[in-house]
Amino acid sequence: MLSTMGEQGAAPAELRGDCARCFGLCCVALPFAASADFAVDKAAGTPCRNLRADSRCGIHTVLRREGFSGCTVYDCFGAGQRVSRDTFDGQDWRTGPPGHARSMFDVFPVVRQLHELLWYLTEALAVPAARSLHAELRGLRDETERLAAGTPAELTALDVPAHRQRVNVLLLRTSELARPDARGRKKNRRHADLLGARLRGADLRGADLRGACLIAADLTGADLRGADLIGADLRDADLTDADLTGALFLTQPQVTAARGGAGTRLPGAVERPAHWTGRP
Repeated sequence: MLSTMGEQGAAPAELRGDCARCFGLCCVALPFAASADFAVDKAAGTPCRNLRADSRCGIHTVLRREGFSGCTVYDCFGAGQRVSRDTFDGQDWRTGPPGHARSMFDVFPVVRQLHELLWYLTEALAVPAARSLHAELRGLRDETERLAAGTPAELTALDVPAHRQRVNVLLLRTSELARPDARGRKKNRRHADLLGARLRGADLRGADLRGACLIAADLTGADLRGADLIGADLRDADLTDADLTGALFLTQPQVTAARGGAGTRLPGAVERPAHWTGRP
């Protein structure tokens, strides 16, 4: 069973990608297109040209320099090692029986979505203001864990959107309990188009920024304490000196996609990205 994380603690190890225990599934199963994030096109089910025979990346230390910044942002939430070691009993996609590889590639994104939901549910259980919901949250987390531990056939047949909607209902209620004083138009920025917005020093404490587009937004010195950031697009957003202490449902991929520095304050569940300058 997954352990809950403390208010400022680290996320469970089971919900962090461990490439050393995975068969490079994200480097094979997923497609990507030549863009600012990827130097080349790659079809789903086709191994990345940089994937070595030992399932490690041949350019891991220079991914950004080589035009693969998208790889540095991606996080499977621990789905890669689970599918590799548990769901398929440690059998590599390269050496399995006919259909084995295709099955692994189909299952991987399903488990990745379930592990992302486990991340959110685990975080919700660490919110003291949502204590009245903890029994429901714990039950749904346990159910999600059981689903993630299913057989390949069960996983491919799973209605993930329906399950995600059930989880989202509880996450919304958790967010509302955690942000009781966040009212008014300025605090409700759900799904707002804030592309390139000038929000330097903005008071966004407890704001609802669910699904907001904050690509390249200037959030330098902004106060985002307790803000709900689930699904917010923070690609290239400037978080220099911003305070995200206690931000709700903030994930590692969101933080890694943004820019920041030594003065950026982060929740304990996410790590300061290696590419941020002025890293303490």
